[in-house]
Amino acid sequence: MNEVTIYIGDVFASQTPTVVRTVLGSCIAACLRDPRTGIAGMNHFMLPAHPSGDGEETPTRYGVQAMELLIGKIQRLGGERGRLEAKIFGGGHVLQIGDSPDSVPQRNMRFIQEFLRTEGIPILAQDLGGRSARYVLFDTGTGRVRVKRLAAMTTRIDAVERDHEREAQRALEPSGSITLFDDI
Repeated sequence: MNEVTIYIGDVFASQTPTVVRTVLGSCIAACLRDPRTGIAGMNHFMLPAHPSGDGEETPTRYGVQAMELLIGKIQRLGGERGRLEAKIFGGGHVLQIGDSPDSVPQRNMRFIQEFLRTEGIPILAQDLGGRSARYVLFDTGTGRVRVKRLAAMTTRIDAVERDHEREAQRALEPSGSITLFDDI
């Protein structure tokens, strides 16, 4: 069987049975499948939307773009949007700091649930939240997902998550100085 590993910002869809794998901290992986055709795919995003609202070099790092691209890929392969079913994973609070309603994991979980509800895509299974990283294996042919919680990897994931938090904060900060021009 084909196997593919995806990382932050990756989107994969196939009509050929494939095992898609990823590792998640606060990020979300959405597994979508058209059960009639067997066409399915997975994405891996780190935030619901770019903090400043702008695009960037990898827009699929953000949920809105990652979800639309995944749905579009499935449709181009012959799947139908109206038949899609979802299984969603991630949103782990792996940083060693207090959780808040506006934390990255909480925002990610709210986003994916609201997006799927708005699109009318039923959620068949989910493993969201908690304090563990996750290793996710999605068999696109059967729709089966296996999840392993990775408590031992939390320290390593913690460093990656801290980088994500810093990146999100930098996007909100002014970049560089501004020179105002006087009237001539």
